[in-house]
Amino acid sequence: MRSSLGGVGLLGLIVQSVAAVDITWSDPSSIKSGTSEVAYGLVKFYTGNNTGDVPGNLPDPYYWWEAGAFFTTLIEYWAYTGDTTYNAITKQAMIHQAGDDLDFMPTNQTRSEGNDDQGFWALASMTAAEMNFTNPSSSEPQWLALTQAVFNEYVSRWDNTTCNGGLRWQIFTFNNGYNYKNSVSNGCFFDIAARLARYTGNETYAEWAEKVFNWQMGVGFITDDWDVMDGAGNGDDSNCTEINGALFTYNAGLYLHGAAYMYNYTDGSELWRSRLAGLVNSTTRNFFKDNIMYELSCETAGLCNVDQQSFKGHLSRWMAMAAKMAPFTYDTIVPLLTSSATAAAQQCSGTSSDFKGTQGTACGFSWLQGSTWDSKTGIGEQMNALSIMITPLIDEAPTPYTSDTGGSSTGNTEGGSSDSSKIQQERAITTADRAGAGILTAFILAGLAGGVFSVTI
Repeated sequence: MRSSLGGVGLLGLIVQSVAAVDITWSDPSSIKSGTSEVAYGLVKFYTGNNTGDVPGNLPDPYYWWEAGAFFTTLIEYWAYTGDTTYNAITKQAMIHQAGDDLDFMPTNQTRSEGNDDQGFWALASMTAAEMNFTNPSSSEPQWLALTQAVFNEYVSRWDNTTCNGGLRWQIFTFNNGYNYKNSVSNGCFFDIAARLARYTGNETYAEWAEKVFNWQMGVGFITDDWDVMDGAGNGDDSNCTEINGALFTYNAGLYLHGAAYMYNYTDGSELWRSRLAGLVNSTTRNFFKDNIMYELSCETAGLCNVDQQSFKGHLSRWMAMAAKMAPFTYDTIVPLLTSSATAAAQQCSGTSSDFKGTQGTACGFSWLQGSTWDSKTGIGEQMNALSIMITPLIDEAPTPYTSDTGGSSTGNTEGGSSDSSKIQQERAITTADRAGAGILTAFILAGLAGGVFSVTI
């Protein structure tokens, strides 16, 4: 698809060498060498391949959803660079976490698992299918089938009892946040549906993608200016009218990415071109300062929590793929990725006792800080840096496969299972449950008013 992209190539736009990981940005081999150092530092945080540990889990304080994002990042790193070093642990982790029903609801997570948690693992399996990542044996879970199972369960959880539809944040009534409907859960649904439509050619998936996106706009979670709000409580009194207007990179990224797939799937329809253009404009307006990506709601105040410290990496990869799937966005997106990649690499110069990679290559969080390391290190920071630093290779990265263009993953349109078969719901939702969710929503809204946001998934 690169032949149809206009403008200057991404590699040609990056000409600065960065000492922190010794990258010459005009040289793909140098980019691959430098990002391999960052990837090594990232994987040194992983403990799931240690004797006695659980494959697929990350150590505290990282939640299970971020492990799904961790392996998505490693799959894309492999697809962009050809480095197979971490493919074995990635395949092991995803198969182990598939669960008994082959739907990413393993027994070690199910009781506390939310729709967004499950969704980030389905995003990983969808990426594996699209990138032709090594297929499991015939007796093991298949990448496409895993994604279809999650899609089927999302359809079964679509909730018309409040807010005229939408997925709830939580799956089970006894978890705080059950009365919150949010953009990330529905964004996972939208993005998965859009990508399944393109991969399989099945119009049912496209219809659901359209339905979810229309619901987001109808309820006000996507504004007239194309800003993607975080969500709202859906209790008896609020019914999604009290919207939490916090803006996060990963929410914007999910809809931008999915819209690019729908644009591609519909052969460049005016509807999806308009929607994607609006989302690109909103994203560039809200999440870039001096052409460098940042987390609007918490970064400059130094208040991003562990979850939020990983959000920029998702937007980085999703913007890059949008430029490939929808070439008209290329000239807007590429320069921003260029400057952000350069800034991120400058932050990969830290030395810390908490960092087990090569000392001097720990990546900081705030790319706005220039060449002075911000003294932060962790999975989110390292994953963000790797995600943005591989984007200079987007022109030579494979276009996501479909079943008609060489995609080899086996599907199962009937996958998934009822939630009641996974965990016994001990009681119906009570007034106390609603009160607990109301307290959570009130806390989120209070944070919004005070300029501090602590929403986690």
